[in-house]
Amino acid sequence: QVQLVESGGGLVQPGGSLRLSCVASGITFRIYSMGWYRQAPGKQRELVATISSSGTINYADSVKGRFTISRDHAENRVYLQMNSLQPEDTAVYYCNVKRLLTSTHYWGQGTQVTVSS
Repeated sequence: QVQLVESGGGLVQPGGSLRLSCVASGITFRIYSMGWYRQAPGKQRELVATISSSGTINYADSVKGRFTISRDHAENRVYLQMNSLQPEDTAVYYCNVKRLLTSTHYWGQGTQVTVSS
């Protein structure tokens, strides 16, 4: 059974930084990509950043230059370093694994990030 566990969310002031971590267990298949999505109240879930097993990285335009995604392939871990956080970054952040060939998505339970003074 695939399980994704996120950590690192919290409350931070505008301009501050947070680092999210996710570890995936129960992986018995080849992973296409790992990444992060977020969902703010009243909005749809949106892509934040993904990193493929070949190293291709994709960022949402709204986070380019501020967020950095990285991955430990051997440990099935993915990280999101978030700098210069703004109130509009407030959301529940979800870890995601996309399976190779089937494109099945697996999700963590989410971690809350709140940016407020």
